[in-house]
Amino acid sequence: MNNMTLYVGRDSPVHRVDPLTKLLFVLLSITSTYILSNHLAVFGILLFTFCILLIGKVFKSILPVIGVSFLLIASIIIVQGFFHPDRATVLFEIGPIAIYKEGFLIAFLITLRVVNMVAAFGVLILTTKPDDLVEALMQKGMSPKFGYVLLSVLQIIPQMIALTGKITDAQRARGMETEGGIWIRFKSFLPLLGPVVLNSLTETRERSIALEIRGFNAKGKRTFLYEQENYRYSMPLRIALIAFFLAVIVWRVMS
Repeated sequence: MNNMTLYVGRDSPVHRVDPLTKLLFVLLSITSTYILSNHLAVFGILLFTFCILLIGKVFKSILPVIGVSFLLIASIIIVQGFFHPDRATVLFEIGPIAIYKEGFLIAFLITLRVVNMVAAFGVLILTTKPDDLVEALMQKGMSPKFGYVLLSVLQIIPQMIALTGKITDAQRARGMETEGGIWIRFKSFLPLLGPVVLNSLTETRERSIALEIRGFNAKGKRTFLYEQENYRYSMPLRIALIAFFLAVIVWRVMS
């Protein structure tokens, strides 16, 4: 994995798919789960997304992100299971607290949607270089300024992690305790905040200066250093995705 991105380099069919087709998959996959209210159908979409991650050899890389999202999922289950207004059927009890079937089913549906959302974005981010994605969007007419913002968002988390690691190593070399119990880790975390924030601001300023020097705001037609290779199966894949999405809409209307 590159230190500046979440991209995981692998030789897989998913990596060879063009960025715009994968972006279309993300949008339609997430939207479909919110159109459908059938648990089995949403679970099927989630399984399909997992299969794509497995084919792309990046399934293990998405697991930590899904693990973090379970904090949100746990809160959803608690709120819906305990306090849903339509609660009537007790599913099970934990001491004096009852979990109701109606709220639990809604919480389970939301959980499937959230996990699918994370996994779908994982398909795009873990198998696509951010530069390729932004360049493909810019070639389709997206504003370079918006492209810069998008690229910065995709890179900010890896950059912060790398920067925090460097500052932690520097502080450790100066004799600061960074390992041990929760209290020691908490005390060592506070002195890191200042350098991390200040360095991030400095890097942002240096980037803006570098962009100005390279004529970022120049007017006129732009050319690209690297030409995107046309993926031969882009059109069939996009047609299949759109056909699936239309089928989802018809199913929802008919059910």
